[in-house]
Amino acid sequence: MKNSINRRKFLRGSAVAGAAALATPALADGHGVTLKMQAAWGGGIFLENAQSFAARVNEMSGGSLTIEVLSVDSVVKTSQMQDAVHRGVLDAAHMVTAYWYGKSKTASLFGTGPCFGWSSQEVLGWIYAGGGQELFDELMAELQLNVVSFFNSPMPAQPLGWFNQQITDSAQMKGLKYRTVGLAADVMLEMGMSVVQLPGGEIQPAMKSGLIDAAEFNNPTSDRDFGMQDVSKNYMLASYHQSQEFFEITFNKDKFNALSPEHQAIIKNASMAENSGFYWGNTKRYSDDLLKLQESDGVAVHRTPDSVLEEQLKAWDVVADRIAGEDPFFAKVMESQKAYAKDVMNYLNLNQPDYKLAYNHYFS
Repeated sequence: MKNSINRRKFLRGSAVAGAAALATPALADGHGVTLKMQAAWGGGIFLENAQSFAARVNEMSGGSLTIEVLSVDSVVKTSQMQDAVHRGVLDAAHMVTAYWYGKSKTASLFGTGPCFGWSSQEVLGWIYAGGGQELFDELMAELQLNVVSFFNSPMPAQPLGWFNQQITDSAQMKGLKYRTVGLAADVMLEMGMSVVQLPGGEIQPAMKSGLIDAAEFNNPTSDRDFGMQDVSKNYMLASYHQSQEFFEITFNKDKFNALSPEHQAIIKNASMAENSGFYWGNTKRYSDDLLKLQESDGVAVHRTPDSVLEEQLKAWDVVADRIAGEDPFFAKVMESQKAYAKDVMNYLNLNQPDYKLAYNHYFS
């Protein structure tokens, strides 16, 4: 009973009292500055991640800067969060760029773009050390958005998702009603799927009712919290549809610029620290919950076959080339990513030993 209650709470998102007061701008008083940050998450591990970032800021500032985390829909809907930060209704938001890429498909390149042989770690490397942050800031200026964003928390590749049967060939996917978001929707459409874009809390009920045939969200922990194991017993791991993603923490630019240089530095360095904290903590939770799905919930876990992954890459080529032909800035960002990935992954691919070989030596 306790688990079912927790699941319902996770799907709903916890209500936060005093919603009218939540739109208050950052306040400076004898106790310091308070910024209100709405997360795109109603519960579960991603809300914990948002709270972890806030805790780092609060601790490093010694109380002179406080970030107060609000759960999903506390002030505005997830689809309205970026506009709310732009207008100053919210001081900040914790989300992913795929949630607002409707403004510009280039946004999807900052987290859910094509896989150029790299992981989330290397995409964040491009943002921090390869000119990606500067290109994102240029995009914000082009869109006339009054925000400043920081990226962190490299996510492992997202599973292909939950299906009624094991996928052994891409032909099985044609015509299926499938949930995903961002540019991944275009890729899956190119592969012949019928795509439905739903927020996380609506995925499991939609699959249970038959509104969709298959779905992905992000990771074994969140999927188990959503109760996906109750509507499907086939979980396909490995996919290129969203093989790299991370969080965007976006602040109202005027409010961020009004902070002291020390407070700005704390936010920047707290975001940097989340890269390690997220990866170490979340990968352990994901691996634990994958075992629970298999051993406790009777889920059959399959690796997506290479033939399907190859079809995804072909679909990505069609989608990315089409958008690049229509949008010069999209093409500019993608070329910057390719240049970075070509050099960095050349080194890593040559230098990294085959870790799977070593793993099989001990655990096969």
